[in-house]
Amino acid sequence: MKNEVKIHEVDPSLNNRRSFLKLSGLALAGAGLVIAGCSDNDHDNDMEDTSLPGVKNGVFDLGSGDFGVLTYAYALEQLEADFYTKVVNSTSFNTTFNDIERQVLTDLYHHEVIHRDFFKAALSGALPNPSAQLLPTLAFNYGSLNFNSRTEVLATAKALEDTGVAAYNGAGKLIKSADYLLLAGKIVSVEARHASAIRSLINPNSKDFAGDDIISTSTGLDVAKDPSKILPIAGGFITTKFTAKYLP
Repeated sequence: MKNEVKIHEVDPSLNNRRSFLKLSGLALAGAGLVIAGCSDNDHDNDMEDTSLPGVKNGVFDLGSGDFGVLTYAYALEQLEADFYTKVVNSTSFNTTFNDIERQVLTDLYHHEVIHRDFFKAALSGALPNPSAQLLPTLAFNYGSLNFNSRTEVLATAKALEDTGVAAYNGAGKLIKSADYLLLAGKIVSVEARHASAIRSLINPNSKDFAGDDIISTSTGLDVAKDPSKILPIAGGFITTKFTAKYLP
């Protein structure tokens, strides 16, 4: 597949959206102090064993409840951070994408790295035994994906961002802590802006930024999916084996 390198139509609103994306990422970086400072007393002392992530029957399981959801989010953020790291470091990044596209993709890269590192720090500070209960650094394989192809990169980014939004929306009902739910709401708003920006890069000046495939025309709400629907999709890129037996 040939790279589309020459002329890409630029949506005039993308400069403003890009500034909004940058501010969103900075705001979230500050929010990282909230959860990292929570103590173990914020959680029930009589948690079921399944609520804690860790190795079960020889395989790491994400757990359930708030810790399970946070670990689930950490896994997804590892994937997105790894993907955008590879995108911005591809050999033809500067020639494959125009200036606005490079700025947007670089902002998304910084955001996802912040998200990933935030969840790692938050879980390390909140889990009773992080050395055994923190999800390890995952390994990924993108198959035949050509990171020097604008079309393939943006299509994959669109799939990952749409999946990420649906994942946070679906996980919200599983969160018991009001603090954690507030955090998830902040992050999903950023992920939705990511999805919108990518869709605008693919199809400028169109309604695709909030297409009918992701937002219900009857309710006006975004798609929400349970972990059991999300993980098989994300799992296509994740080579590290883990289970999610206690998440719906």
